[in-house]
Amino acid sequence: MTQLIRKIMLVIFLLLWIVCAIYGYTQTIEKKSTLQTITIGYQKGDPIDIAKQHGELIKNMEDQGYKIVYREFADGAAEMQALASGSIDYARTGDTPPVSAQASKTDIAYIAVGASKSSGSAILIPKSSTVSKLSDLKGKRIAYTQGTSSQYLLLSALKKAGLSSSDVTLVNMKQTDASIAFGQGKIDAWVTWDPYTAQAQVTQDAKVLTTGKGLSKNRDFILSTQSYAKKNKKASAYLVKYLAEDMKWANNNKSAVSKLLVKSLSMKQSVIKKMVNRKDFTITSISSSVVKEQQDIADLFYNQGLITKKIKISDAIVDITK
Repeated sequence: MTQLIRKIMLVIFLLLWIVCAIYGYTQTIEKKSTLQTITIGYQKGDPIDIAKQHGELIKNMEDQGYKIVYREFADGAAEMQALASGSIDYARTGDTPPVSAQASKTDIAYIAVGASKSSGSAILIPKSSTVSKLSDLKGKRIAYTQGTSSQYLLLSALKKAGLSSSDVTLVNMKQTDASIAFGQGKIDAWVTWDPYTAQAQVTQDAKVLTTGKGLSKNRDFILSTQSYAKKNKKASAYLVKYLAEDMKWANNNKSAVSKLLVKSLSMKQSVIKKMVNRKDFTITSISSSVVKEQQDIADLFYNQGLITKKIKISDAIVDITK
């Protein structure tokens, strides 16, 4: 009789376990089906890529009712186009793409900002180059990528040297193409950013004519559109909060970050280590000093005729805390 009771109790236990499992599974499915989808644009090796690989952002945002979808882009200009078309809700770019986007009347909104990346931004020259100072760039072929942070760094450097765009030959190229051209000696200088800077230093023995220090902060920006940001301040606040936590983790675990990015960027460990060790991973709210930095870019671009509309960066700031 005792054995029969045990069997009955075991059957009851198994039935209860199955019911609970089915209920839990159903609740999970229902929860996921009610999540608000948020699509974020990013580039390989940037803060969003790190957060994506770390895995905490997806979990944290899901706990708050949001499903994160990631979309990879080659550069910030492409992200701005995607943002304008509505195919992504947020974008992570450098400092120049949002200026050009705002000038072209894209419904742009600044949500958060990262630390300066000036140490990893540079004008590179071949090891054998006779160029030793910025003024020596006169008459040289210089590669950059239009609509990216490299364009502002180049213009700032030329201005500092007392040169104009007409004093050099500007070659607008994608960064991957510029890397090849640089290696083949088809250009005299290359304006770029990490990880391309680190890769060229390590694998092509490139020399740094100047970094971005004193010329371009080249910060990361988390961007959205005015319409989306104002309607989704809670989602934006959560996104910035959890990204900030991921970046704090990144600053305290640079060795782990390097390992994550080796696979993502398909570059040598020595290249990634060089890039990561000189980078400050930080995400914060946008200060008045950052607004001024962006305004300087906008004013220079307007004065150079690169944008036809004079813009106020402050018009594009959205305070997600209110």
